[in-house]
Amino acid sequence: MAARSKARKRALDILFEAEMRREPPLSLLETRTIQAEPPVSAYAVELVQGVQAHREEIDRLLSENSRGWTLDRMPAVDRNILRIGSYELLWGTEVPEAVAISEAVVLAGDLSTESSSSFVNGLLARLLEIKPTLARAEQAPPGKPATDDEAAAGDAAAGDAAAGDAAAGDAAAGDAAADVADGAAE
Repeated sequence: MAARSKARKRALDILFEAEMRREPPLSLLETRTIQAEPPVSAYAVELVQGVQAHREEIDRLLSENSRGWTLDRMPAVDRNILRIGSYELLWGTEVPEAVAISEAVVLAGDLSTESSSSFVNGLLARLLEIKPTLARAEQAPPGKPATDDEAAAGDAAAGDAAAGDAAAGDAAAGDAAADVADGAAE
């Protein structure tokens, strides 16, 4: 298993454990880093910290784009896999978008229910689809929609990733976005 794949699994372990114990994830991360059994890599730390820094926005996006499933209704493993994948997809800079989706799908396939892989794939594919609009929304001042010029600038900044992902996104996402719309995770 590659180092980043191990880091994602370790970050998932920490986020899942914190949720099950109802402990703050950053406190548990600190404890696990000190104990170092198993070791917590720098990338696992970045993932947990990144998820926590953007948790409110991640959970909002997951809730708004998951048709037929509330965040609370999702299996805890899926919910935390989606949080990690969302962070890597929307805020991470070191991993290509298709890889972020693919790695999340693999984790879901290895650790969750039979239908979790397609559910995770479809929901993250949807977030990738709307990512350019999220970049425009972040650039606009609060309460003011982005103008056409600002939208064009946002598209230019996010466009290379979004435009170049037509093939990679299709490979990673397939037709699973439609599965999310149909509630295929049931």
